[in-house]
Amino acid sequence: MMLSPLIIAAPASGSGKTTLTLGLLAALKRRGLEVAPFKVGPDFIDPGHHAAACGRVSRNLDGWMCGEPAVRSTFARGSAGTDLAVIEGVMGLFDGASGDSDEGSTAEIARWLEGELLLLVDARFQARSAAALVKGFVDFDPRLRFAGVVFNRVGSARHEQLLRQAVASTPGLPPVLGCLPRESGIELPERHLGLVTAADQAADFAALADLVENHLDLDGLLSGLRETNAPAPIFDQSLPHGEGAGRRSRVRIGVARDAAFCFCYPENLELLTAAGAELVFFSPLADTLPEDLDGLYLPGGYPELFLDRLGDNGELIGQLRTAAAAGLPIYAECGGLLLLCEGLNDKPLSGIFPARARLLEKRKSLGYREVTFTADTPLGPAGTVARGHEFHYSELEMPASVPRVYALRRKGGAELESEGFSCKNVLASYVHLHFGGNPQLAENFVRFCERKKR
Repeated sequence: MMLSPLIIAAPASGSGKTTLTLGLLAALKRRGLEVAPFKVGPDFIDPGHHAAACGRVSRNLDGWMCGEPAVRSTFARGSAGTDLAVIEGVMGLFDGASGDSDEGSTAEIARWLEGELLLLVDARFQARSAAALVKGFVDFDPRLRFAGVVFNRVGSARHEQLLRQAVASTPGLPPVLGCLPRESGIELPERHLGLVTAADQAADFAALADLVENHLDLDGLLSGLRETNAPAPIFDQSLPHGEGAGRRSRVRIGVARDAAFCFCYPENLELLTAAGAELVFFSPLADTLPEDLDGLYLPGGYPELFLDRLGDNGELIGQLRTAAAAGLPIYAECGGLLLLCEGLNDKPLSGIFPARARLLEKRKSLGYREVTFTADTPLGPAGTVARGHEFHYSELEMPASVPRVYALRRKGGAELESEGFSCKNVLASYVHLHFGGNPQLAENFVRFCERKKR
């Protein structure tokens, strides 16, 4: 048995969901509970902080990119053997892929997993009106369960009294379980892709745990959650079960992993391993390429923050050029794509693609993407469909002579300019694909590497 999933939701972005989630994770760990962290949506940075707070890998639950079977499977794997799952929502509770459904939203995940919602409301500039806001969210979808309400950025004891009175006097509302003070002094700094990563600056988890213990009725919250059966092992739709699954490693795939290349969904790596890959991690900032590789995976991250160190690692840059010229299968996403360009902000890089990239002051692109392969690629043949996410502040000038093998659509169906750059056995794109939405991608890449190895 375990407690029903606890989902931290809010009326809008910027309400303080990450701060509350980290405080809860740290406080529950302090109490000796084994907690499984999750994040709704495609974000890479928040899960890193979750893992630092409670010592377990945090996984993304994304209804649009992956679909219900894969989300349920991810939740079952990630929560196995734990006392409670804490899930940080995305944007506002009902915000997702469209205006007429909860597709891709926190509410959708709450329904699928039968979780209980802790609604976090930014209470600045309101008192009794906050009760009207809470009532609107509680009544909007009667299928959802609410464990309670937490008010954030509360200005004074009198402000807290008014908020509690407003909710208590309104029929049908869940209890107020806490009021977080306006000036806590523990919020994490941000930069151009969101919060700083956990590797760059760890949160003060002791202070966050104290915040929760001092200002939330944690005992009341836990006692109010239902006991439920732990998710049963199900036929895992997100893992390959065909040729190679469960066998010894068929290929060695190098995976870039350091402060510059840290954006990678755990399922992508697990699916590659399940398909028969031995993963060999290395740091492009400090290492050379591992020996005897049959393929290479370059995830995204923050290469723009480490241009001097990347450019100064001349041996690695030369190895990348040699490997690509020799036909080594390489798959690169976003930051990995930039590493394969001639340069970024006038700093020379590997030059596998004849493109120059530059960092912009304003965001260049953000949103979900559906990808259809228009030619055979290392990840699959023409016609393969995958889903992912794009978020970057850079742009590049890629010559028209470089083949584009991705037909892109927004989540609403609108067509975008073709992308997915191809050169020999190299495939690179700004899009971060989630292999959970199409597990065959991992099997295809392992098979491609195996064929080229032979």
